[in-house]
Amino acid sequence: MFHITIIAKEPRPGVVKTRLCPPCTPEQAAALAAAALADTLAAVDELTGRIDGCIRRVLLFDGDPSQWSNWAYDNVAQRGDGLGDRLSNAFHDLGPGIVIGMETPHVVASLHAGLAALQRGCDTIGLAADGGYWAIGLHRIDAAIFTDVAMSTSHAGLAQLNRMHQLGRSVHHLPLARDLDTIDDAEAAAGRTPVTRLVTEARDVLATIATIDARATSPTLR
Repeated sequence: MFHITIIAKEPRPGVVKTRLCPPCTPEQAAALAAAALADTLAAVDELTGRIDGCIRRVLLFDGDPSQWSNWAYDNVAQRGDGLGDRLSNAFHDLGPGIVIGMETPHVVASLHAGLAALQRGCDTIGLAADGGYWAIGLHRIDAAIFTDVAMSTSHAGLAQLNRMHQLGRSVHHLPLARDLDTIDDAEAAAGRTPVTRLVTEARDVLATIATIDARATSPTLR
């Protein structure tokens, strides 16, 4: 049985999505993260409901998952010092499957093809527009996949893909996706359809920021 695992951090102000600040407040950034996580959970639920066979759903969480998970998810604490360690440990503990980030619900449906790749004996990866990656799936576990891959860099995705090729792995590519790190990413999210919790939250946050900016630049009435 494969798993789909969402790796996520508790959406707390000042802890998540700090690159959105400014112009966002820490509270707005946390609200965007919370909306993204809620949409991702819902998207995984919808996907697994349409798949024949049993897919284990896991929330790999940094923080208290009680407000975010539901009965369908196994809650597993992240362990390790960096992202590479946490991913390696997750696959070691959970076995073959796919790990995705918490902020790309708009491409979760493409994981159907990723699961099919695992069944064929291929790995899978979804590169992100900022140079990282939003998903990685392994059909066979090997801790060396994450060895010497510099995470949180502008080339982490290609470095990860190259490492997989170096180890002789066949890799299926998922769609390129834009995640949620900067205010430009929030603007992109606000323009998506259908209207989800993240889309609504992004539109509300951007409208608030625009109102504040307009007040700040308006001449004082005398």
